[in-house]
Amino acid sequence: MTALPGETPGTDTPGAAGTPVATDAEASAHAEVPEAAEAPDAVEAGGTAGDGPAEAGGPAETAETAEETAEAGGTGQTDEAADAGEAGQAGAAADAGASGGGQQAGEATGDEAAGEAPVAAALSEAQAELAAQRELREKIAKRKVEKEGPVAAGTKLSGTAADLLAAVRAVESGEKAGAEFFDSPAPPPAPRRATPAPAGQPPRPAPAPAAPVDRAASPEATDAVRAVLAEGGAPDALVRPATATLGEQAAELLRADPWQLLAVPGVRPEQADGFARALLGAACGPDDGRRTAALVGWLLERAALQGHTALDAEAVRAALAERAVSDPEEAVRDAVEEGVALVFQEGADPMESEAAEEREQEGEEAAEAPEPVQVLLGLDRYALAEESLADGLARLMNACEKGADWTEAAAAAPSPSAAELIRTAATAGLVAHSGGEAARAEPAALIAAARGMGLRALGAAHSEDGRRRLAEAVGAPDAAVTLAGLLSGAEGSGRDEDGALALDLLVVLDAPQLDVEGAAVLVEALADGTRLVLSGDPGVLGSAGAGRVFADVLAARACPQVVSRTPDPGPIGELVSGIGIGELNQVEAPGKEVVIVPVRDAGEAVHRTVQLVADSVPRAFSIPAADTQVITVGHGGAAGTRVLNEALKQRLNPGPGRFGGFDPGDRVIHVPAPGRAVPGVVRSADAEGLHLECGGVPVVVPQERVESAVRHGWALSAHQAAGMRWPAAVVVLPGDAAAGLSRPWVYTAFGRGERHLSVVHGVDQALPHAVAQIPAPERTTRLRPLLEAVPRPDAAS
Repeated sequence: MTALPGETPGTDTPGAAGTPVATDAEASAHAEVPEAAEAPDAVEAGGTAGDGPAEAGGPAETAETAEETAEAGGTGQTDEAADAGEAGQAGAAADAGASGGGQQAGEATGDEAAGEAPVAAALSEAQAELAAQRELREKIAKRKVEKEGPVAAGTKLSGTAADLLAAVRAVESGEKAGAEFFDSPAPPPAPRRATPAPAGQPPRPAPAPAAPVDRAASPEATDAVRAVLAEGGAPDALVRPATATLGEQAAELLRADPWQLLAVPGVRPEQADGFARALLGAACGPDDGRRTAALVGWLLERAALQGHTALDAEAVRAALAERAVSDPEEAVRDAVEEGVALVFQEGADPMESEAAEEREQEGEEAAEAPEPVQVLLGLDRYALAEESLADGLARLMNACEKGADWTEAAAAAPSPSAAELIRTAATAGLVAHSGGEAARAEPAALIAAARGMGLRALGAAHSEDGRRRLAEAVGAPDAAVTLAGLLSGAEGSGRDEDGALALDLLVVLDAPQLDVEGAAVLVEALADGTRLVLSGDPGVLGSAGAGRVFADVLAARACPQVVSRTPDPGPIGELVSGIGIGELNQVEAPGKEVVIVPVRDAGEAVHRTVQLVADSVPRAFSIPAADTQVITVGHGGAAGTRVLNEALKQRLNPGPGRFGGFDPGDRVIHVPAPGRAVPGVVRSADAEGLHLECGGVPVVVPQERVESAVRHGWALSAHQAAGMRWPAAVVVLPGDAAAGLSRPWVYTAFGRGERHLSVVHGVDQALPHAVAQIPAPERTTRLRPLLEAVPRPDAAS
């Protein structure tokens, strides 16, 4: 791997064995270039390491995942979301506890409120907990029994899942208003089935989901919120997000429970404590039930930003103890009783647990010590999604026609792996297919074969780029859609008379990008008998939202799995394949497909990146700057996306940013809905909003949404880039990026270039260490055990 023609390489950095490094010629060439030289390829001086993201899944909050979820409109937000305007500016949010000095409630009040927190009688608490656990076990046992037979769509849910599903369908049918089911405003529901069309008429496609907007509040409500925030010392910048989160009654809610402020994106516990101290005075105590309940909800929402759908109860109690809660056990019980969280026991047989409990009550000794049981806490939204998804997948597996004969189609497949996938899909309602970029040809062959047999078959990708590439592989423009377009009705073949998607076969590409809520909505929209194939690369980064659907399906082994044997070609494919197994190998790149550019600091990394995008790559490969994507670890720091985008704009499309910081021709990333990042180009702006072109489709972003939903897009994070590819990719690894590196991150970032990959390398040994030693972070979810409890169809055994 050598430097590009006409490029002045960076200083060679000694690497470990097997680490790709620049050649000696590159190092000597760079040594002759003064740092402050004004030549076209000179290296800029200056720049220091900035703040790098914490390692994904580690003890600290996952900066990369949290930032991606936040900017996509997630419930919990970080400083990144605040910077984007989602919750006001982070600095302003940090002042929310000004009047309380930013102190925690425990520090602010000491012992003066120690006896003021409400405490229930121990006996009644124990009885309530015992009754709740018994009811939960009964529901689990009942669900397992019911799953023995075929599962009808949506009829096998229980508890909260059944209640919420019934409420949604009642609202859809017009029988009841949504306000009858929810006391306070909630996030917009995921797209549901369209209302069946009248007899004799084709079903009308569901309208495309509107971009999320702040709830419109009356001027009186806004003024009331501003007043209560000012009284509590919170900044005026929180008025809009507080009203959007808490609704029209936000002021009343905040006065009655100041810790409701913790539900506002970007607000941290110490800030909510300061706000509560200012409003309540001596009545504010660290063990106030309102505070502890809000903290439990905040911890679970924060965990969701890291991909977890549930948390170990012990971890929640430990986190509460760190925040001055004197009795974390009681706080957790109160939160469960108040409905803030649901409790689950994983790894226990409900019937055996009940029998052991009865023996204990009767004073009998157990024959042997029971196996330890993990107690999890979770939010009801994710419990609903996981249970609904598990039941839906069971329904698809049981309802599929097992006798289909696709022998001829398999014989005509372009590869052995494609033939195996076709044969497997013929006899199974759910199939998991895994492989790299080259393996995408196999689901394309399956779609083409199914359409050739007269079946209604579609492929769904997460991005417009993925949709385009899949359509080209199938050879039919209408054979591929985006997942969002399919669910909204804007793309695809519409709905049948029952409101389900009119499909016989659906292949979902980039399945690791599916979060649990999106997957539940998708599966619920599929009719009995529809075949579903989840296809993706297990090595890439997981979804921006909570859950690990594809990984859980693979781990549960509840359905047939097809592993592609098609290798990714070329030097980039060889490099990425090695990374997938934990090896960072040096590869032969005679056509300079892979180039390593060592740098010494963040300032040099920014300069080298601009040089590569604007000069070197276009000159060496005839790839224009518009087709080269820069990828870096995070948004902050001296070489994060913000700094890189500013430098790239100045070089490639300079302008005053007269349209809210944007100019015509700017490359941008548009976030129309949570979890979606759509590349586009600014065309113009007017009173209606900012006009973009995204994948050839005109998009208008309203003025009030521009700040939070649009960012410059010359440089992206790896999470934003997942599921898309460009002719060339430049991966920037400044020194402060080391903490954010992991094998999945490197695997994802290095695989985004089709013809060329440049690595601006300033992390030294951290790169091979991350590839070899830092695997995908674990996410705590409940989907795998739910799927493992599903009886497997005979065809899948």
